Amino acid sequence: MKQFFQKTALLISILFLASCNFTENIDIQEDGSGEFSVVLDASGLMEMGADKMGEKMGIKGDKKVLDSVISFKTFFEEKKDSIAKLSPERQAALKGLENSILHMKIDPEKKEFFMSMKSPFIKVAELQDLMEGFAVLQDIKKSKTAETSESPFGGKFGNNNSKLSFAYDGKTFNRRVEIIEESAKAADSVGMSKMLFASSTYTLSYHFPKPVKSTSNPDALFSSDRKTITLRYPFSDYMENPEKLNLNVVLE
Repeated sequence: MKQFFQKTALLISILFLASCNFTENIDIQEDGSGEFSVVLDASGLMEMGADKMGEKMGIKGDKKVLDSVISFKTFFEEKKDSIAKLSPERQAALKGLENSILHMKIDPEKKEFFMSMKSPFIKVAELQDLMEGFAVLQDIKKSKTAETSESPFGGKFGNNNSKLSFAYDGKTFNRRVEIIEESAKAADSVGMSKMLFASSTYTLSYHFPKPVKSTSNPDALFSSDRKTITLRYPFSDYMENPEKLNLNVVLE
């Protein structure tokens, strides 16, 4: 399992060299429960050398496909001694990730390259715990405990110096971004990520149990039943101006 996370860290480093598409999905059911997921599609990366890419990720010999699934709960159990050294606040934050599943699939022959993380929730408010867990994973990578508590996403992956929160009351849905760090160092970090992901995209795809009556973003695309809305942004917007992805949705 440790090897899997080491390979995932390598994957993230390689992704910096190519364009990829990120999709943030939320699927809300009638009772308010649902699933949150982030999917990375880097299939275009395979055009840069599928065989070499496969070898770096452990696809050798008779193996043709890398298809790995890991439970964060299992990983945290294996790392419980290291996690016990964290502050009570950080341990509590990691609890928000326990039900998350990380899936990575690489198929050189089909030139497919996907990685996703899915997290079920009982109510949308639980996504706040999930976001806090993400933040702790990123901080761990930079902390003194990094050698025993690897973050699969790396210290700066997706870090746009902001705090993301969601709210849903059955009638309205809100995605809110709050900038939490304004400094030259933060600007440099965002600038570097913006350059690395210049040709990448970030998509919001949200499915609701009722048709959407209105949304704060006039560029939103609707499914035929108006229960799903999609918004696509350049990844540079996600990194440089994350507040642009704020969204308010009113259901019928």
